[in-house]
Amino acid sequence: MVEIHSKARIRWACRRGMLELDVLFMPFVEEAYDSLNAEQQAIFQRLLTQEDPDLFAWFMGHEKCKDEQLNSMVQLILNRVRV
Repeated sequence: MVEIHSKARIRWACRRGMLELDVLFMPFVEEAYDSLNAEQQAIFQRLLTQEDPDLFAWFMGHEKCKDEQLNSMVQLILNRVRV
């Protein structure tokens, strides 16, 4: 796994090919990423390495991510959007 160290690289990695993912990731990075602890930031970075179809399925509720850490991050992002 490649770690993404700079915020600019994280923003770049958040730009996906799907608008539905962009509108979830970009605000999260701008408004919440800095408040995550180091472990959560690493999990978010790992989430960004996943394939778009998988991300879409997880965020739209079509499938549950089997990786508990990634699933927790998906839920954290979704809960933030629902508020």
